[in-house]
Amino acid sequence: MCRHLAYLGAETSIHRLVVAPRHGLYEQSWAPRRQQHGTVNADGFGVGWYAEGDPVPARYRRAVPIWADPSFADVARVTRTTALLAAVRSATPGTGQGEDAAAPYTDGIHLFSHNGRLDAWPEGLGALAATLPPADLLALEARCDSAVLWALLRRRLADGETADRAAAAVVAQAAAHSQGRYNILVTDGRTITATAYGDTLFYGKLPGGVVIASEPDADGAWTEVPDRTLVTATREAVHLHPIPHAMADRS
Repeated sequence: MCRHLAYLGAETSIHRLVVAPRHGLYEQSWAPRRQQHGTVNADGFGVGWYAEGDPVPARYRRAVPIWADPSFADVARVTRTTALLAAVRSATPGTGQGEDAAAPYTDGIHLFSHNGRLDAWPEGLGALAATLPPADLLALEARCDSAVLWALLRRRLADGETADRAAAAVVAQAAAHSQGRYNILVTDGRTITATAYGDTLFYGKLPGGVVIASEPDADGAWTEVPDRTLVTATREAVHLHPIPHAMADRS
């Protein structure tokens, strides 16, 4: 269910990160190699990136498969960035189909993506939604499980929690209410926070930077992240922290 990646590093083109790599995110939209749930990711795509001098990211999202949008190829070829989050979508049955459901979601300086699903969708939504203020529910960008997880995380960020603590807490909260797969990515353009919870996650070092992705491309050296792990990364370093089983099982 979906593939995604985040990058921090030396300035490079979106094409170099998303389209060019063999077995990279572009190819994973129709031929993922490590995806254990679903077969293709053709229900939309999105890219968010940061431009020099502006902390608020730009986004390009569509409800079509990434290979079906020739305009994206031109945008990707000429757009350069030092930080990026991109995703290709395999929609959870019963969720929204518009481009507003395609990651990345954004608020202020943050970009967010969710790879996985809430197994009890939409039945499991009630208990999770009840923890949100009504204004947050009304502000949901799309009718889908990923948008609910983003609302939970965004609320914690707004309340002053750091991204790593907020991500771990949201995964624990979601897992306590419903079985599911909760791999998330969030970045502010300077750091990346990710969780491996029920699906594959890897990180790779590039000259002057780092990539965290659902699955590796054919370039460079990649390391698999153990399941139930919180990842925090900067350009210079990647740190792994276990998400305790007890934390994910609490009610």
